[in-house]
Amino acid sequence: MLRGAAVLDVRRLRLLRELRLRGTIAAVAATLAYAPSAVSQQLSALEREVGVPLTRKQGRRLALTPQGELLAQHAEGILSAMEAAERAVAASLGRPVGTVRVAVFQSAALGLVPQMLRILAESAPEVRVEMVQREPETALYDTFVGDFDLVVAEQYPGHAAPQHPGVDRQLLMTDALRLAVPPDSPIERLADAAHVAWVMEPVGAASRHFGEQQCRVAGFEPDVRFATADLQAQMRLIETGHAVGVMNDLTWTGTEVRFRALDLPGAPRREVFTAARAASEGSPAIAAVRAALAAAVPPGLA
Repeated sequence: MLRGAAVLDVRRLRLLRELRLRGTIAAVAATLAYAPSAVSQQLSALEREVGVPLTRKQGRRLALTPQGELLAQHAEGILSAMEAAERAVAASLGRPVGTVRVAVFQSAALGLVPQMLRILAESAPEVRVEMVQREPETALYDTFVGDFDLVVAEQYPGHAAPQHPGVDRQLLMTDALRLAVPPDSPIERLADAAHVAWVMEPVGAASRHFGEQQCRVAGFEPDVRFATADLQAQMRLIETGHAVGVMNDLTWTGTEVRFRALDLPGAPRREVFTAARAASEGSPAIAAVRAALAAAVPPGLA
């Protein structure tokens, strides 16, 4: 029977919640910097506190029992309430203070982050930003589970970014997607690029899906000879005449480039947005970073 007088350890509840989200003891241990054996010991201790089995073996993995699932769901609410309480205390100081962990994709890291940091140094000098470059699909989930406080993500036409419960979004900007060709190329429209080499991001990236679909609608399959997530490497291949590709305005705005940017059919635009957990609402530090990002958007791209 449940031990009604037991006081549950919040740290152990966090481990149970992480096991529900990440699926394995090893993943929980890596996320929270624990030894796997320590995670197992703490989960066993939580079972003793509750008085019922919370996990069961499923092959080589641990699965949650129905009671474990129920407790993990409640743990989510408890941890969110604790986070909201911490945010409320921070808000009571009347100024943005603390560390904000931010995940960004590469074109945002190139086109927004340096100016954002300059703005923050003046507007919120007590806010420390820790930034990691991460693909939006992964970063949105990582923000949902609490690895990041804020993510700058992108969404291409016809390719919606993943949605996660309890994560709010704010549109930051849109920018045009264009066909980038070498400066001396005779190409004037997308259909002209049917028989040349292309550079795109690796398979699975939203930009790759968008670029391939644009080519297919134009009546051809792109000859993707070069696959790299490094946008600066993509630009270099285009500038030197080795490939064509789809580029966004944010990556090259404000820099000197040596390629021609041609409009794509329908003048498609990409959305760039920020996302944070709803439990973070009211955080002065996160609000300051979001405001600085908005102020960092280059003119014409808002």
